[in-house]
Amino acid sequence: MSLLFAPRKNDLLFSGSKGVSSKMVSECCLHGWVRIVASGKESIVAVALEPLTASISEEITLAELRHLKYLDLSQNDFGGSRFPKFIGSFKQLRYLNLSYAGFQGIIPPYIGNLSNLKVLDLSWNDDMSWTFGLSSLEHLDLSWVDLGGAKNMGMVLYNLPSLKELSLHGCGLSNAHLGPFLNSSRILPNIKHLDLGFNSFKGPLPGFFRNMTSLAFLDLSKFNLSLAWNFANVLNMIPSLSELHLSLCMLSNIQHLDLSWNSIEGIFPSVFSNMSSLRVLDLSRNMLHSSVPIMANLLELDLSVNQFKNIEDVGIWRQCHLKTLAAYGNPFEIERIDPPQNVSECSQYALERLDLSGCLNGTIPEAFGRLTNLRHLDLSMSSLTGPIPESLGRLRFLEVLDLHDNQLNGSIPESFGNLAALESLYLQSNHLTGPIPTSLGRLVSLQAIRLSSNLLNGTIPVSIGQLAKLNELDISDNSLEGVVSEAHFANLSMLSYLEASSNTKLTCNFSHKWMPPFQLDGLDLSSCNLTNGLPQWLRNQFLLSELVLSNASISGPLPTWLRKMPVIAFLDLSHNKLSGPLTNLPETGQALILANNIFNESIPKSLCRWTDLVLLDLSRNRLTGTIPKCLQNLQGLGAMILSSNLLSGVIPSYIALSHSSLHWLKLNDNNFTGELPQELGNLRDLKDLDVGDNQLFGKIPHWIGENLTSLIVLRLHKNNFTGKFLNLYAKCHIFKFWMLHTTT
Repeated sequence: MSLLFAPRKNDLLFSGSKGVSSKMVSECCLHGWVRIVASGKESIVAVALEPLTASISEEITLAELRHLKYLDLSQNDFGGSRFPKFIGSFKQLRYLNLSYAGFQGIIPPYIGNLSNLKVLDLSWNDDMSWTFGLSSLEHLDLSWVDLGGAKNMGMVLYNLPSLKELSLHGCGLSNAHLGPFLNSSRILPNIKHLDLGFNSFKGPLPGFFRNMTSLAFLDLSKFNLSLAWNFANVLNMIPSLSELHLSLCMLSNIQHLDLSWNSIEGIFPSVFSNMSSLRVLDLSRNMLHSSVPIMANLLELDLSVNQFKNIEDVGIWRQCHLKTLAAYGNPFEIERIDPPQNVSECSQYALERLDLSGCLNGTIPEAFGRLTNLRHLDLSMSSLTGPIPESLGRLRFLEVLDLHDNQLNGSIPESFGNLAALESLYLQSNHLTGPIPTSLGRLVSLQAIRLSSNLLNGTIPVSIGQLAKLNELDISDNSLEGVVSEAHFANLSMLSYLEASSNTKLTCNFSHKWMPPFQLDGLDLSSCNLTNGLPQWLRNQFLLSELVLSNASISGPLPTWLRKMPVIAFLDLSHNKLSGPLTNLPETGQALILANNIFNESIPKSLCRWTDLVLLDLSRNRLTGTIPKCLQNLQGLGAMILSSNLLSGVIPSYIALSHSSLHWLKLNDNNFTGELPQELGNLRDLKDLDVGDNQLFGKIPHWIGENLTSLIVLRLHKNNFTGKFLNLYAKCHIFKFWMLHTTT
């Protein structure tokens, strides 16, 4: 087979003859008219016309190329001709490019007969039903095809399962074309390259983007995003995206931009400086490190968890109109936080919220006192040293001051008494010394005071009792002394949480008739001296869920009013001198710690009603009898600690059958007899098994090494076990630590 090429004035004629020669093919190609690839002796598989001006006559013999796989007629001017009908007969065609070829009219439905087609480019040509049947199509370019009147865009979006690249650039599409399909999971599931630029889309982004898990390229140019201020969510919707085009997207109207968690690295993007309407910018959790330019209209800026090393780069002293700045979690290297000399400062700062937690060292600068509009200052969890500057007392609008978990020393400034708007004061976990300032009693807006884990001394000022809005007071783990009386709580009607533990020189003296003005949710007075025993006023605390009075010099039996209390989820009365039987306990709870007292008699069956119990510690008392069978009702129990009592009998098997979540089982230093029940081997989560100092006997059970794979501590000593433990478990790697002694 051969081809003769005879261009005429108005058409291009293809005629066939027998006996094609390589010379003929070469000559036609050298003339630049056409490229031909021959496969075998009987088929032409590829034809590409170089740019020319022509029309294709009805007599064209190109239609005889039944085996054609590649046809490129792009960049030609066919003068507004209709699509040639013979194209529909190329059943083996895989590549068809008719872009910029000057064809007009409706795209014919017979294009849908090309079921093997993988690449179709109809750019710049003027009913989408022709796409039906193109199940193998991988590349479809309809750029600048007028699809404004198309009624069935779903044929493209739904019926091309193999499609990987789609260009609908400049096709006159609007939201109406996508309306029925906005959230469908069936739209283009394998698409990698999608061009929707230069159409008439607007508003929020279609929900179907989140289902395009392979999408790497997306062009949304001229997408009117003026109403879609959160358009950047596309970066979170499509984690596979590597290239995004947003030109002419009305970004100048964007007010809120969130680009957090996107691995943006290097210098600060300059494009944000030109977005005059931008009010909120979130660039947190990226890898930015360069200086932030001045953005005069910006109100909120989040640069937390980036790679900034110089604190002045985040713009504390240059962004005069900024109201919120978060820059926590950056690896700042320098100790200076004061404004540098070479940076122009603001005559006044609008900053209301500043969060630099977890990234500072050095001292707190006096210059922070110039941020007079501050309402929230967080410098917590850093390595700040030195005293707290008196200048912070000038921040008259300050509502939250958080300096916890630093290495600050010195005393609490008296100037804090000027912080009239202060609601929360967090100074815990520092090295602060001296007394609690009496001036804090003037802060009538205070709701929370946390001063725990410092070196504070002296007495607690009675003025604290005038803080009518105070909800939380934590002064634990200090060296406070003196007497805490009813006067300290005179007007604390809103108090719900009080912790004064670990102040060993502190004495609490409440009269039996005192009725406090508050209803507590939590109370911890451990290691304080309660002169009148268990406070009687607790009987009227109907909201109490946590009560910790360990090591508080309490003695005698449990009061009868205790059993009438509502649910106390966490009850710790350990390390006292409480005595008598375990009666008068509350109805239920989640943690019961009565260790190191002198309780006697048996474990009460009333405990069996504590069905939510997680922690039971009755160790180091004088309890007798056996373990009640009804304790099997406590199926959520994680720790059973009954050591150092006078309990007897066998270790019941139901401990294992009913307490599958048990992590700690400590029965040591009692009078238990018999063998270890093999059911204990079902406690797969057990970490600590201590049955030492009893009268147990029998062979050391093999299931300890085989089943208890989470075990860390095993204590069997001072019993009558037999066998060779080390030989039996020579290959066992489950123990990090164990203690084992047998008597035979």
